[in-house]
Amino acid sequence: MKKNIEDLLPPHIRALHPYVPGKPIEEVERELKISAIKLASNENPLGPSPRAMEAMREYVGQVHRYPDGQGFYLRRKLAERFSLHPDQVLLGAGTTDIIEMVAKAFLQGQAEGVTAEGSFVMYYVVAQMLGAALHCVPLKNYTYDVEAIAEAITPRIRVVFFANPNNPTGTYVRAREIDRLLDRIPDGVLLVLDEAYAEYVDDPEYSHSIDYVRQGRNVLVLRTFSKVHGLAGLRVGYGLGVSNLVNCLNLVRGPFNTSSIAQVAAMAAMDDHAHVRESVENNRREMRWLCEQLDRLGVRYVPSVTNFLLVDTGRDANETFQLLLRQGVIVRPMKENGFPTAFRVTIGRHDENVRFIESLKRAGMTAPVPA
Repeated sequence: MKKNIEDLLPPHIRALHPYVPGKPIEEVERELKISAIKLASNENPLGPSPRAMEAMREYVGQVHRYPDGQGFYLRRKLAERFSLHPDQVLLGAGTTDIIEMVAKAFLQGQAEGVTAEGSFVMYYVVAQMLGAALHCVPLKNYTYDVEAIAEAITPRIRVVFFANPNNPTGTYVRAREIDRLLDRIPDGVLLVLDEAYAEYVDDPEYSHSIDYVRQGRNVLVLRTFSKVHGLAGLRVGYGLGVSNLVNCLNLVRGPFNTSSIAQVAAMAAMDDHAHVRESVENNRREMRWLCEQLDRLGVRYVPSVTNFLLVDTGRDANETFQLLLRQGVIVRPMKENGFPTAFRVTIGRHDENVRFIESLKRAGMTAPVPA
């Protein structure tokens, strides 16, 4: 009897639910024949760094060559920025690539990981892809519960995935809480501090994660060029850690995992301080406006330090998604992430945020404001 190709897959691969990206604008406009705005994927609404665009235009004639597989110049520039050695810098095709490297390197055999429920979906995907156990502790007030994470570390735990700020809730914990967690983590456990939204956080007590790297702590700090720098389509992120940790991850890193044009653009974006400043200021201003509007409508949301909000209308998240989608507003339903009545919306340009609020009103997503 002929077998189906699916029968050849191991059970843990068959059970996978792949990461589903946000619905593309082009697909929505083609289907609905209306103009659309995308507020689903936490992209920078101001677009890419102008310096990065100019660097890409100048470099495009060289893309027939393979990239520098080690990313020498970008790693050196990042090392200088953070007062580290280049051997302490790892490049990835976005931070998701590095998360997968961590899982491949450290979640083999009987090794297990721990993270929080309602966090970045790729932690769960990479663990299941390898058939590794990933223990998930509940969030506390939509925030990582440091005490619960520490209590969940057993002798089999090898990796702690900790998103700070957390996606999709937009919450964070301060450095002193991470200090407490590190004091309780055994030497044989790696703490992955995912700081993809670090540039948006306006709190001097937020993080001193780079100090952990300088001190030789067993920590991998993840950052990205996808958010504030506006280079999401180029897929380039980086990890910072002690050199022997980076060496371990390089063993499972794919060759040429960051393109030459991505490396060039990232180096230029690092120097575009005006673009970063404008992006952060736009986000802060529009976040304030959007929260005021949601308050007036009586719509619940989780206060956020990132470039997105988790909005809870009290209705089925997928139904809300469809109601907004029919008006050409693309958000991200969070039902599959453990928030059945919530969706995530990116902070856009002012005109986009106005359209989002008007669409909420037309969809009847309002509630009386308590007296």
